Amino acid sequence: MSAEFLQYLFTGITIGAIYALVGLGFSIIYNASHVINFAQGEFLMIGGMCTVALVGTGLPMPVAILAAVAVTAVAGLALQKFAVAPARNAEVVTIIIITIGASIFLRGLVQLVWGKEFHALPAFSGDEPITIGGATILPQSLWVLGITLVIVVALSWFFNKTLLGKAILATSHNPDAAKLMGINTGFILLISFGLSAMLGAIAGILVAPITLTSYDVGIMLGLKGFVAAVLGGLGSGAGAIAGGLILGIAEAMAAGYISSDYKDAVPFVIILAILFFMPSGLFGLRGTERV
Repeated sequence: MSAEFLQYLFTGITIGAIYALVGLGFSIIYNASHVINFAQGEFLMIGGMCTVALVGTGLPMPVAILAAVAVTAVAGLALQKFAVAPARNAEVVTIIIITIGASIFLRGLVQLVWGKEFHALPAFSGDEPITIGGATILPQSLWVLGITLVIVVALSWFFNKTLLGKAILATSHNPDAAKLMGINTGFILLISFGLSAMLGAIAGILVAPITLTSYDVGIMLGLKGFVAAVLGGLGSGAGAIAGGLILGIAEAMAAGYISSDYKDAVPFVIILAILFFMPSGLFGLRGTERV
């Protein structure tokens, strides 16, 4: 394995882990409500921007990160409570449009508060690259991979071992049956938005030391996370993880071996191919649904 290939692979896995976290956020909300939340990228942006702002006030990094995740979770809860819940009887397309409007509102709000400039967040444990097989990897990339792995394991435990997690799964499989069993599906949807926002915030904080952050950083990362979720099969947690890694590696290889000019086109080529040849994604349920 050449050092060049290994370098592209490391890059692809790192950014793919970010796409996987964003894709997981899409999948959680889709499972709970069958709605695509196009404000997911803005949760990522808020997490990164809040952390930068709080670190700038002198707060220690761990405290700033926890506070930024909490602020983003509140934003997710507010989105569901004040924008999505009042339209719960509307068509799915209407709710999707509401989430698009919310994303535009959040971008504008952050732009007013923090401006249009790019902001840097210090790396968690230095910038000295680590050499592996002739290729280099930044310590921040290891943080991205390690925390993503911890989150995947924690979510697996949460959904399979806790009453709240099982209630979310029950709601995703059959909301009407869940209501008959006494599950408050409205509360489950609220929790799903909060959990999804937290995942987005963590992704934004992890990637900020690598790519910088700004008020509009969530647009492209959010769209790529959506592609990852569709690639893996909307609603599938394992699919979102696999889709994110596949997408990240494909993007890095295209940038390395073809041209970096085409890097951002790769996700959209992939989603077109998936929609044509495998509409349910890699791990999605086979079948059709009229929308």
